[in-house]
Formats: sequence, structure tokens, C-alpha cells
Amino acid sequence: MKRRDCLKAGLTLPLLPMLLKAGPAVAATRARVRPGAAGWPAAAEWDRLSRAVGGRLSVPQSPFLADAATRAAALEQLQNPFFLGDSPALTQTSGYFGAWRSVSSAKVVAAANSADVAAAVNFARTHRLRLVVKGGGHSYHGTSCAPDSLLVWTRAMNQVELHDAFVAHNARPGTAPQPAVSVGAGAMWIDAYDAVTTRGGRYVQGGGCTSVGVTGLVTGGGFGSFSKAHGTAAASLLEAEIVTADGQIRTVNADNEPDLFWALKGGCAASFGIVTRMTLRTHDLPDTFGGVSCQIQASDDASWRALAVEMLRFYRDTLCNPHWGEQFTFKDTRRLSISMVFQGLSRDAAEATWTPFLDWVRARPAYTITEPLQALAMPARDFWDADFFRQHAPGLIAEDTRDGASSRHMLWKGDQGQVGWFLHGYASAWLPSVLLDDAQREQAAAAICAAADHMDVGLHCNKGLFGAPAAALAASRDTATHPAVLDAFALAIIGNASGPVYPGLGRTVDEPQARRGALNVARAYQALSVVAPSAPAYVSESDYFQKDWQQAFWGPNYPRLQAAKRRYDPQGLFVIHHGVGSEDWSADGFERIGG
Repeated sequence: MKRRDCLKAGLTLPLLPMLLKAGPAVAATRARVRPGAAGWPAAAEWDRLSRAVGGRLSVPQSPFLADAATRAAALEQLQNPFFLGDSPALTQTSGYFGAWRSVSSAKVVAAANSADVAAAVNFARTHRLRLVVKGGGHSYHGTSCAPDSLLVWTRAMNQVELHDAFVAHNARPGTAPQPAVSVGAGAMWIDAYDAVTTRGGRYVQGGGCTSVGVTGLVTGGGFGSFSKAHGTAAASLLEAEIVTADGQIRTVNADNEPDLFWALKGGCAASFGIVTRMTLRTHDLPDTFGGVSCQIQASDDASWRALAVEMLRFYRDTLCNPHWGEQFTFKDTRRLSISMVFQGLSRDAAEATWTPFLDWVRARPAYTITEPLQALAMPARDFWDADFFRQHAPGLIAEDTRDGASSRHMLWKGDQGQVGWFLHGYASAWLPSVLLDDAQREQAAAAICAAADHMDVGLHCNKGLFGAPAAALAASRDTATHPAVLDAFALAIIGNASGPVYPGLGRTVDEPQARRGALNVARAYQALSVVAPSAPAYVSESDYFQKDWQQAFWGPNYPRLQAAKRRYDPQGLFVIHHGVGSEDWSADGFERIGG
């Protein structure tokens, strides 16, 4: 714990007896309390909590439901993820059809440090409140919002600190120091990349979308553009500070409470506590990062399937290695869209890599290259440098346009379509490497094309670790993420969405359109299931209605996660949709139904 947090904890301790009238151990309850119901804290009790957290308790209000001037200013920022993240009443995803909508909590603690988080946790436990936590707010399952709840909002805890020689707390004797970065719970990946890469000249394995919160991505497993080289983001976790259900601030690592530490590496931290800080291993930075894009149109179904077969072969033989990441997508118009990144290659080398595949395409009149191959390479240190892109490629980024906004905050233009989106349906499946074998590749290609008849199918190569080096595989194996990721050559993602529908926007969900979208996602997923039946799914990008989710997300790791849950949160204070232990609670997290 930082010295400042220790001091804050000391100032808070005299107030804890008032916050914990019932003491740290409370009897198991089968229901949580809602505003206006018997047991909801009185004004005086809320005042005591407010004083304990330095006055940082408030009622969150959506800017879209505020006065005319505030609402007008908010509407101008509707596609700005940094603006959405700066409001405790909003989430980056505005809902999921038939599942949830973005609705603000009853109260919010804007935590500035771990002592604030502990005070909020103790208060929620004592008064039987529904508790949620939000850092980045990108959850597709709505885990960072819940009506009638107390929200712990960690946005202000965004410190980033580099270490040349980090050794974990209470590490076993002889543990070698290593380069690392410590990141506060509210930091986004652009904050981490700016410190580690742009200014520090190293690499940390994180997410592709720069406005995503570091903590949520890492503890959900976590993939980025270059995971094929370094493994999952969770595999780089060296240590975490977490507030557990008993209000204790714990520092956990491989040698200190290792079961809880392991659970945080892919088991979704919000099921076990509230992470306040984490430390991640950093890696040597390659000379270059870059990307390629291309689009190819097939004229008929037979040539479309042949193109899919050849793309899978080319990927297996040439691209399934640590140099390459991101995706190629099979569109419902018989169009192959390639959008991939690379590391450690020059632009010429990247273009030469694709020459055999493009020669195969050009030799066949059934195909038209509708967008010729474009390749861009740059010094790796500039990959997340907003100033570099402003000068050399401004069309590739979008920025935080508010007065006083950080000049470092930018996102890829292609990610802007996800800002505030309302999901109609979503599904993912890890595709095993055996589908690339000569004996199965044609069948796999046929299933992918059949799926694409209903909805676009993206194959995210960096989200499957087949082809990764041994060290990355070993580190990723020692996480809670489903072991299927180790042999998956890609994560297939199928999704459909429309624009934002936050309360106050004056927009309603087009239900017939949403139903069609959800049905087409389901049909595409079913077609793909012919070659990948009961395929495991990535918890952070998956169907809200995922069947047999315990096995789909964690497989053989689930019993160990349950054991950690029983030890550190026996009464189920922390409940998220399809999180560890959530089968004991109602869908809204208010009624205990088992356990």
C-alpha cells in the first residue's frame, strides 16, 4: 500500500466502528435492501459514510437527464468514450437486448484510494446493499452498473508507475527482480501504453481498445493485438492489491494468498473483491509495429468457400506466429476483410509476407480485390503516441475533444462504432487448431461461410494462443482462463448492435431490428458449431445468455475458482452476471436462491 493510502486508512479507522455497527461478520441474508425499503440506510448513516470517504459520496446523474445546457453538451460527446467513462452514471455499452440497460446506481463512492474502497465495502456489507464496481465500464454483460445499488467508482485511481526491478511483496527468497508497471484501478490502457511504451520504451500486454479499463481486462483474462507473442494480459499479472468482502486490503501474489491471486488471473475480479492496484510484467519493445488491410470479393458460393479454405491454409502456414495479430472477417456479402497487425517486421517484409496469398487470388477470375493491400509500419514506440498520429495519420484516430482533456487520450477510429452501442446479440467460440489440418480445413471453411450467410464472422487470431512461444503458453496456462485458449488458433466473434439508447436520449430500441439481429447471431453461431460443438467462450466477449457458462468460460478451472469464492466471499457480497458463485443469486443480484 502506498504511504498516502496508509495515512488515509489511519484517518478512516476512527469512523469504522460507526460504519460497522454489526461488526465485520454478519449473518447470511437471502435478500439485499433497496431504496425506500426497511433497512435502507438513514440519511445520518449515509452522512457518516460520506465523511469516511472524504465527501466523495453522491447520487449519480446521467448528463442526458440533466438541464438543457448539460444535455446539449453531452450529446456532442456521445461518441467520445472518455466522456462516457468520466460519468459515474454511464457505461460504455448502453445495454443488451432482452438482458439489461444502462441505469445508474442509487449512490456512488468516487474512490480516491483503497481506504475509500474499504469503507464502501464495509458499509455495503453491514447494510446488505447491492454493490457494483466500475473502472472502464465496458462490460458487455452490464456488470459495472445496477439500479438500486451502491457503486464504487475507481476512475480517479489512475496512477501509473514504472519499475525497473520489481519484486513482489513477501516474495520467496531469491526471487529475481523484473521490469514491471503498477497501474491504479481506474487507469485505461491508453494511460498504461503512454507511460510504458511512448515514454518508457517497453511493452505491456494489454487491450486493443485504448479506453478499456486495465483492471477489468486483465482479471477477465485479457487479450490485445500482440497476445500471440506475449500470452494473455492475465499471464503478466505479478501482484494485485484487492479489498475483499471483509473490508481487508490485501496484497496478493504467487507467494502471498496464491489462490486468490490465481483467481484474479482470468476469474473476473468483481466476483472476489475490488482490485485497487495491479502490477504487470513489461516486455522488451520490438523495433516496429504495423498493420495491413485488404478486402477481397468472391463472385459465387463455390469460390467463396475456396477462398476461405485458402485463407485458413495461408494463416496456418504463414501468419500463425508471434509476428501477427488481430483479425480477418468473413462478411455476409462473400467478402473477406483483412485487418491485421504485426510486430518486428518492416513494411516491405510485411507486404512480402502476403504476396503468395494475393498471387493466388489474382490468378483466379472469380475474385476481385476491392481494396488493395495497404501496409503501414512505424517505430513501435510511436504506436500509441497521439502526437505521432496527428502528424502522420490523423484519419486513423479519434480524440477526446473536450476542453482540458488529456492530449494523450486517443482511440482507434475503428473502435468508435462500439462507443455506447446497444447489443442485439453476441457470441464467441475458441476454434481448435485441428480445424487447420488438411483433413478438416474444408469442413471448417464451409462452416464459416455458412455462418457468414447470417452474420459477419470475425476470426481474432490474437485471441487464440496456438502458435505462441512456449513462455507465453506456460504463463497463460497458469491462469484461470479456460485451457482451450492454449490450443485455439483464433476466437470467432459474431455480434450485432445498434447505436446508444441511454435514458434521456429520446431513443427507443427498434425491437424488430434487435430480434432479427439476435436471431442472425444465433443462426451464425449454430452454423459454426457444426465444426466446433460446445466450444468454450471468452468471458469478456460472449453471449449474455451463454448456456453452461461455468464450463464455457472456465472449464476444469471452475471448482478451484469456487473454492476461492467460498473462502474470500462466503456470503456473496460480490455478484456479477455469470460470475463465479452467481448461480446462488437471482438475475438482478438481490435475492439469494442457493448456497
